[in-house]
Amino acid sequence: MTLRDAILLQKRELELRKKEKYVSRDANLPGEENRLIKVIIGPRRAGKSFFTIHWLIDKEPFGYVNFDDEQLTGSQTISEISPAIESVYGTVSTLLLDEVQNLPEWELFVNRLSRQGYNLYITGSNAHLLSKDLATHLTGRHTLTTILPFSYREYIRFIGEELTESEYREHLDLYSETGGYPEPLVTNINRKEYLSRLFDAIIFKDIIRRYKVRAPQGLGDLATYLCSNSASEYSVHRLTKVTGCKSDLTVKKYLHYLEEAFLFFSVPRFSFKVKEQLSSHKKIYCIDNGFITAKGFRVSGDKGKLYENLVAIALKYLEFQDNLRVFYWKNSQAEEVDFVIQRERQVSELIQVCVDAQSPATRQREMKALVKAGRDLKCDRLLLLTREEEGEEQIEWFGMKGVVRIMPLWKWLLDTALIH
Repeated sequence: MTLRDAILLQKRELELRKKEKYVSRDANLPGEENRLIKVIIGPRRAGKSFFTIHWLIDKEPFGYVNFDDEQLTGSQTISEISPAIESVYGTVSTLLLDEVQNLPEWELFVNRLSRQGYNLYITGSNAHLLSKDLATHLTGRHTLTTILPFSYREYIRFIGEELTESEYREHLDLYSETGGYPEPLVTNINRKEYLSRLFDAIIFKDIIRRYKVRAPQGLGDLATYLCSNSASEYSVHRLTKVTGCKSDLTVKKYLHYLEEAFLFFSVPRFSFKVKEQLSSHKKIYCIDNGFITAKGFRVSGDKGKLYENLVAIALKYLEFQDNLRVFYWKNSQAEEVDFVIQRERQVSELIQVCVDAQSPATRQREMKALVKAGRDLKCDRLLLLTREEEGEEQIEWFGMKGVVRIMPLWKWLLDTALIH
């Protein structure tokens, strides 16, 4: 198959995709008058290209190339790509380059097209396209948009119905297990099977093949272990022991690969001392709850952990947009607050996640940790997210005082503007 034939086949597939049902996303892109390179990143199959296609669909004609196609990944084809695009699409000034990280020396190709005056939209499923790489190769001439699997708000938009509070809670419980990957939601395919295959494909395509991993079993065992222990504290040394990897250095490298492929992300422990923060344990979270239930040892998981993972994803999305930084807090008595929100070097909010805080012992534990952290971090915005409770509660603990807002998780997820 010639290069032109491959792009022509992709064009036919593109026309079919334009007719598929589209659920609007919360993300936005700059208008076509903005000639900066538009970079759209996020996990595989999260909807990056579909989002961009529908953003462009009514704006102006555009050419499309998907570099996940093996016909297009050889470096010898770079000089042939532009003429092949023109032969298929005619003279267009806008190009959508999908999964561009698969093209060797993609940054040279993108820079060349930019200098030639093209309005460029490029997508990538690898965080290697993030910050340092983009700053180095595109030197500030780009905007960055992150697309993750459907948030709960986007999931509810897909449902497209007016719901009662009880129904919002029921859908939250379902969403906390199914996750937000679009394809299983809009088709009748088996969700667990689809996500399991996707997870394995990401590990193979974006890690094992890309980095020529010599001992893939250890990487796979680590990924499965992390799915089973999402929303848990970890140390690299312990991960080395439980997964049987060769060394702590190997585990560090594998963790970096897994985060770079948008499968997991870590949240550091909060400390005012940078050195202490770097040396402390971290907590691991999965980019989508569906992976947890599809690949983890526990079929349905712990609802508390699943709820916490949803909050972590929502906060990570905001962190991607440089709106805040996210930590967790833990003191010497092992009392813990799930999330510390920092804006402009100031702690602005503390968030605790608890499915059911009705039990006196549970309530006291969660509230006490919030009040103690509020005192230590000089923060009076204290929030407890639960399945259905709502209100405010004044807390006193050995001279410490605080007012804790209590909010249903479904309501918080529907309106992340509540995160000030």
